[in-house]
Amino acid sequence: MEQYVLIIDDSPTIRAVLEMTARREGYAARSFPDGFTALRWLASPEGQIPALIFLDLTMPRMDGLSVLRYLKSKPALAVVPVIVLTSREGRIDQLKARLVGASEYYSKPLPQQDSVAVLQRYLAPPLQVAPSSPRAYVIFQPQGEHV
Repeated sequence: MEQYVLIIDDSPTIRAVLEMTARREGYAARSFPDGFTALRWLASPEGQIPALIFLDLTMPRMDGLSVLRYLKSKPALAVVPVIVLTSREGRIDQLKARLVGASEYYSKPLPQQDSVAVLQRYLAPPLQVAPSSPRAYVIFQPQGEHV
């Protein structure tokens, strides 16, 4: 199964940039504009456990700390690294996020090279698609024989 990145942020721009970056690095990405919608999708039959989550703290309907608490309360999701990406720069917000279970805390906007570094730090390299040509699979061919 393909690893994917879950992005929960109310900013369409942040979601688009993170999705584009994840896909460019070879990962699938799925994004939601708020925590409530993301958690509802995760609990649905279509929901899949992500390999990494980017999470904003300030969102409508359900704030990021509440989402983080919920994620860390579920055994299947508790092990998923959560990267907080927010406009809140205060030490208290950072401490709260870390205490609830955030793996890392970044201020917006996150430079693209930093988001790539986060993806590489937490995710295994994406699987490479095998070549479609049968000749590409020939490792050893004795002389005189033709494939």
